[in-house]
Amino acid sequence: MTTAYDFSAQTGAGTEQPLNAYRGRALLIVNVASKCGFTSQYAGLQALHTQFAPRGFEVLGFPCDQFGHQEPGSDTEIATFCDTRFGVTFPVFAKTEVNGTGAHPLWVWLKSQKGGLLGSAIKWNFTKFLIDPAGHVQGRFPPTTTPSSLTSQIEAMLPATAPTPGTRP
Repeated sequence: MTTAYDFSAQTGAGTEQPLNAYRGRALLIVNVASKCGFTSQYAGLQALHTQFAPRGFEVLGFPCDQFGHQEPGSDTEIATFCDTRFGVTFPVFAKTEVNGTGAHPLWVWLKSQKGGLLGSAIKWNFTKFLIDPAGHVQGRFPPTTTPSSLTSQIEAMLPATAPTPGTRP
């Protein structure tokens, strides 16, 4: 059975990152954009990352320019924006297509696992997929879902305390 950990994606720095590196961690995979009405959600995504990373959680951001040209910058410009505007410490990957013939295989798989209300296509920036520590999609959330509203669902997937240093959650 395919899981989120079976894919890899290019980082903003241009290297290929196997998602297997996150095996055993719960993930929130989000298509992001810097010039969107939902861009302020970066702050909430960072808050979730800060709160839950010690317990085995990661936010993975995938910049996408397929919706109203709201992510026009280069990967370097996107990284600088995320750092200076929101203090983002979670991984932000290279600009990625989430729909169409050029859609990244991870996003094709995510959409096949959980369709949206109006079909499987991603409708806008800041669509979120919650992945359990086994790599399975547990939920798909529209852009209007705030990161903070996912707290209880994330908490339910994680151990009560941080893992012992040197061990994987």
